Amino acid sequence: MDKNTLFMLFGKWINPINFLNFQEEIVKLQQDKYVKKLTTKAFLLLMLHAQLHEKESLRAISDGLLDEDLQAELGLDSISASQLSRKNNEVDPSLLSRVFLDLVQEIQSHRHHSIPKRMPLKIIDSSTIPLNLTHYRWAEFRKTKSGVKLHLRLVFADHHQAYPDKVTITNAREHDRNQLEVLVDDKNVMYVFDRGYMDYKTFDYYFDEGIFFASRLKKNAVVRILESFSVTEGSPITSDSMVVCGTPQSRTENVFRLIETVDTKGNQIRILTNRFDISAEEIGEIYRSRWAIELFFKWLKQHVRIKKFYGMSETALQNQIYIALITYCLLVLLRLETDAKQSLLQLKRWLQVLLWKSYESFLKRIHFRKKQQLKGVP
Repeated sequence: MDKNTLFMLFGKWINPINFLNFQEEIVKLQQDKYVKKLTTKAFLLLMLHAQLHEKESLRAISDGLLDEDLQAELGLDSISASQLSRKNNEVDPSLLSRVFLDLVQEIQSHRHHSIPKRMPLKIIDSSTIPLNLTHYRWAEFRKTKSGVKLHLRLVFADHHQAYPDKVTITNAREHDRNQLEVLVDDKNVMYVFDRGYMDYKTFDYYFDEGIFFASRLKKNAVVRILESFSVTEGSPITSDSMVVCGTPQSRTENVFRLIETVDTKGNQIRILTNRFDISAEEIGEIYRSRWAIELFFKWLKQHVRIKKFYGMSETALQNQIYIALITYCLLVLLRLETDAKQSLLQLKRWLQVLLWKSYESFLKRIHFRKKQQLKGVP
């Protein structure tokens, strides 16, 4: 990246990527050993550009190189769809996974990243991406269906600060519970997950190891109430109890806390936790934060290219998912860097339009919008 690129918005957007480490990994994995034209770095930048603009196919990505600014950035004046396809199938997904994890560290260490007043929350969930069985036989999980499952952990500070920090990609047949061992690895946070992760032995292990969690309990789960506590009048909490869960044949060894509350539609929700040091209302609010990961998956599927893929191999699919996550992290870092209050979607739209303009023009747009908001302009 030359000095002129850094003054452009595109250069500023991709600047958090540690290209020195990236190049070292490329050499170590011999990714560019016989490459004459499309280097792995150029491939990454081109695919990030494609994700930002939600390009629908490799041919559309190839045609995008008619843009002279993009040509100058990549050092390429053209590339065929077939060359892109080969590169997409050759790049080691671990290389892009490392870029993603490095960006997560950048987000966590950013000076504008506020420290939450309460114990940090990490929300765990998965999303299934359906695939065409004819083209993705390797991902078959039913007789008539193929698919992969994106298992993800989302760091949640508030509704304006949420980002993924760990991900695994498996066949869609993989049960969510099997990924808890990978996604739960820190005693200094509180984990939140849905009833698909319910496992009494695992919950007992968390209790013994001092790993805090809140999980929705299945409707048919058997519980035995040992003690009930009073609840505040007018509170959304309907009950607060100490319980053991399960049948005599398979029961928790430890005593847990069961909170019963209602959602916005009036449906009853039962939340199991090993936190006894905070109020039932706080437990209810913590579990409601789980909705942030649903919004995250919705954002990914609507605003980057993750539902339809540029290649049919497992490698190509994983590469596209990691590049989509890298795109998201770069947008988060851009918002932190500029201290912008706009949504990521708004920043993404401005980025698309001003991509080859100066970074200063992007900052002026943000500050202009702030002034409008201060004046009450919608």
